[in-house]
Amino acid sequence: MDIYRYKDLDRYDGRDPLALSLGMFDGVHLGHRYIVETLKSLAKSSGQKTAILTFWPHPRMVFESASTLRLLSSLEEKEEILRLLGVEKFFIQSFDESFRNLTGEEFVKKILVDRLKVRTLVVGYDHVFGKNKSGNFALLKKLSKLYDFALVQTDPVSVGGRNVSSTEIRKILQEGRIAEANAMLGYFYSITGEVVHGRKLGRTLGYPTANLKVDSHVLLPKNGAYIVEVEVEGHTYRGMMSIGVNPTFEDAEHSVEVYVLNFEKEIYGEKIKVRFREFLHEEIKFESAEKLKQKLDEDRKITAEFGF
Repeated sequence: MDIYRYKDLDRYDGRDPLALSLGMFDGVHLGHRYIVETLKSLAKSSGQKTAILTFWPHPRMVFESASTLRLLSSLEEKEEILRLLGVEKFFIQSFDESFRNLTGEEFVKKILVDRLKVRTLVVGYDHVFGKNKSGNFALLKKLSKLYDFALVQTDPVSVGGRNVSSTEIRKILQEGRIAEANAMLGYFYSITGEVVHGRKLGRTLGYPTANLKVDSHVLLPKNGAYIVEVEVEGHTYRGMMSIGVNPTFEDAEHSVEVYVLNFEKEIYGEKIKVRFREFLHEEIKFESAEKLKQKLDEDRKITAEFGF
């Protein structure tokens, strides 16, 4: 996959005719995958290259000064998923002051037509764009005739009777409904973090944990305990993750910790990936460390027997 970052877009030669879709593609969920498959089908039949145009930072982070938005995927993760899906070109447009002030019509003319020379445009069923959301499907339909590009609008994808969207998946994850979120994503939701030193409370209970430093832009699921897969140095292990404030020890600092089953190596400074498989339970404040250890023993047994 060819990647064009920020100013690279200005240098794109437009030599290849493009079948393109645009949007944040946060999480690259089943709805996004349907768009990509539609792109691939159209591109194959017309001799075009498949392309995705996305933006950074997320517009909500720009327009909402106090935004608490957290993302389902980093740019790097997005790139990797789109590469695996067979997208051939990935354009990243800086969502800066000049770009955010483009009207819908200016965006189509200056970016899609003049710069990228798009021949086929595929958009989701609810896609809007441009300053004050002035761009929509009705505008695209008019401009597609003016600038001679094909236009396709995809239908929504639903799971369990609900339309799949990044917003819906964020909501579900923040409620701890991991299995439902994974069903909408089409894969296991994951976070990546660097292993850093913590208070080492788990060691006193026989459950040494890896404390993770996670990018502040990344969405963490609801506080509580989870069954997870842990990818360390190219190998995958079962694990138990705790997200929260360790109420038994009255630890005010929010932490992300994972206990890796059958693993004893020191991995400080390493980056590891954690995939969420199932929600175990809410955070619990136990009356003693011994009661906490008993619960950890129960969680470990459930995790060891969980069908991976």
